[in-house]
Amino acid sequence: MTTWLTRITPDLRHRAAVADLDNIVALHKTIMRLFPADLGSNARSTAGVLFRAEQTPGGGIEILVQSNTQPDSAKLPEGYGTTVSRPLDPLLEAVRKGLPVRYRLVANATRKLGRNTVAGKPLTVIPLVGADAEAWWERQAEQSGLELREAVATPLPPAVGVRVDKARSTLQPQHHARTRFDGTATITDPALLLERMITGIGRAKTYGCGLLTLAPSR
Repeated sequence: MTTWLTRITPDLRHRAAVADLDNIVALHKTIMRLFPADLGSNARSTAGVLFRAEQTPGGGIEILVQSNTQPDSAKLPEGYGTTVSRPLDPLLEAVRKGLPVRYRLVANATRKLGRNTVAGKPLTVIPLVGADAEAWWERQAEQSGLELREAVATPLPPAVGVRVDKARSTLQPQHHARTRFDGTATITDPALLLERMITGIGRAKTYGCGLLTLAPSR
């Protein structure tokens, strides 16, 4: 099965593109339009869709979309922006034990409080910041077949939006903390790493978190 990486460069003069960048729920819906409509109730997972929006070195914005189904860019609103899709297979096939890599991950680093935790309500999910977020990534990296060499954690503005609960006819505000992790690592378990790259890391994958991208490091 081919894995695709698509770069969308939104036109910041386009009203829908600007609105999507301010509302993570709307952006998710726009991205999912690129894929078949008959994927069922777990369409994002079925199509293997992970995405993130980030600034480019030139100060612009691009949206990276990873999927196991080739997206149809013609389904974007007219004038929304430009898209380029390419198979990730050559990169994934080059993954091997001992390979040094550069990585980037935008993640929703969180901890779920247990039923006996005094600090909060039972099963409350709390965002992690600072050293706690860094420790979270160290654990996730180890569980993803990576041995970290360098790690820089950068807090990002939260992913926000409003979701419509059709069953209850209510609006549900969404607020998901985000941290960007950049650095270098050595691959220790290629099979595990590929699995985690495909399925994503951490929570809030529907809201632009969890996409791990790699590049060989000299």
